[in-house]
Amino acid sequence: MARILVAEDDPSVRAFVVSALTMKGHDVVAEEDGGLAAETVDVEDGQFDLLLSDIKMPVMDGIALALHVGARYPEMTILLMTGFADQRERAHGLDALIYDVIAKPFTLADLLAKVDDALNGRPVEVVSLGRQALQ
Repeated sequence: MARILVAEDDPSVRAFVVSALTMKGHDVVAEEDGGLAAETVDVEDGQFDLLLSDIKMPVMDGIALALHVGARYPEMTILLMTGFADQRERAHGLDALIYDVIAKPFTLADLLAKVDDALNGRPVEVVSLGRQALQ
């Protein structure tokens, strides 16, 4: 399975994500903010398959963390998550750098499917706004 670095400042979300990924057999390292995650990825010399990071965090947000990781470890897949629409818009400027953005709240199934897709390099499903409004 994969080695995953999780950066999430909300303790309950972090515990949920770590538990879900660990149950799937992944080796998970979790940090409570982007600054600590940046230190961890550098100390580990980028030896992670996936960075799963919240966007809105103290010290260093997920966008700055993605830029840091993408510049130093371009082979690492980056998946962001947020519950804020304005943060999703900020992340869309990083389309060449990140795999996708998961909207919070998400289900266990949604999280595991998106992580699996990211790790396997599957194309991101694009849902048009028109279709989304109909669902």
